[in-house]
Amino acid sequence: MARHEQVEAAETALGEPAARTSALRLTLASPLYRGATVSVFLSAAGFSAAAPQIASFLVNDLGASLSAAGLFYLTNLTAPVAGYLVGRRSDRTGRRLGLFRICAVLGFAGWLGIAYSTHLWMPYLISAVIGAFGGAATSQLFAAVHDEQQARPNPNNDGVVAVVRMALTGGWVVGPVAGSVLAAHTSLHTMLLATAVCTLAQILPLGALRTPPAVTPAHQTTGSGTRGPSLRDMRPLLTFTALYVLVYAGEPIKYAYLPIYMNSRLHFPAELSGAIIGIQPLVEIILMPLSVVVARRIGMMQLMVIGAGFGVAANICFATTGTAVGLFAGQVLMGGVWGVFAALGIIVAQHLLPGAVATASAIFLSSTALASALGGAAGGLGAATVGLPQVFLIPAALGLLAVIGLTVMTRSASTKP
Repeated sequence: MARHEQVEAAETALGEPAARTSALRLTLASPLYRGATVSVFLSAAGFSAAAPQIASFLVNDLGASLSAAGLFYLTNLTAPVAGYLVGRRSDRTGRRLGLFRICAVLGFAGWLGIAYSTHLWMPYLISAVIGAFGGAATSQLFAAVHDEQQARPNPNNDGVVAVVRMALTGGWVVGPVAGSVLAAHTSLHTMLLATAVCTLAQILPLGALRTPPAVTPAHQTTGSGTRGPSLRDMRPLLTFTALYVLVYAGEPIKYAYLPIYMNSRLHFPAELSGAIIGIQPLVEIILMPLSVVVARRIGMMQLMVIGAGFGVAANICFATTGTAVGLFAGQVLMGGVWGVFAALGIIVAQHLLPGAVATASAIFLSSTALASALGGAAGGLGAATVGLPQVFLIPAALGLLAVIGLTVMTRSASTKP
């Protein structure tokens, strides 16, 4: 039975026509949507388990200095390049899931190599070269989901993307806790091996599923065959991605310095500090499906302007309140930021480059690595210059630039014929 026939049969069994099927039921009915949801959860859980522990591994197991361990995160700068190369290849061939599996295997090999590294230079080289391509696996899944939605339009397709994206966020909620527990009860080496296993296991939910090659739009073909998007074609996407980087750059600053601020300056008990940190992902998951509903009423870009504004307000709370209530408010506002951007960002990116959705997905998703490097550098310099809590005014200023830029993009789009 063909894949679209399987979905139709599932919809019939559910007793409602496709146009009225909820996003959750659409996700459960489709082998692709269902498999992608589980896959991104496994990938995110594995990566987020290792992310907070990798510096400790470099210091404790390989003898790196604290400054050398901090430089490891600069290896993320190769991720956008690798993502672009994989995305361009995907858009030329249209075979998303094949590249997804290759990238997942490369990611597995990368984490395995890091776990068994015997010299300090090895994790840096492995992460910059192999790991960069491993990170492109998720973008191929979102491109495959987009292709399926183009072939089978449904009013709730945006909701399906939100469900898949919620699974990605869920992985980031579970991963750090699982990683810290596993490292504490076994070793950092074992924890990295578990990350490698999760990275490879993301292949399993999709099994041997194959999707038809994506249809290449007419404007992407020439007499000599398909070509990649030009710089002019990509300009809106690159602009949007750059603004997203400004919004995201506050995350590494917050995770690096908010716990220090709460513990060393405000002297909060560990339970209170943990509750403040943990409230954001909870709010984010709750707001993601709501963001899709609101975006249908006011527009995606308009809602993202509001979301970026939440980020500005959140960082002002961190910088000025100095109370548990103020920090809770800031974290709730940050949950609003990512409830919007996590649910809608990938959709907007694909809409801005409709002729090359794999390239758009890869560039947008890999930009978080660039934002982490930018935020880490800005936060380090800011903490040394202005100290705590004034360092949070830096991401507030970056977020304000994003609000202005997104407003300009929104108005430009609304004035086009």
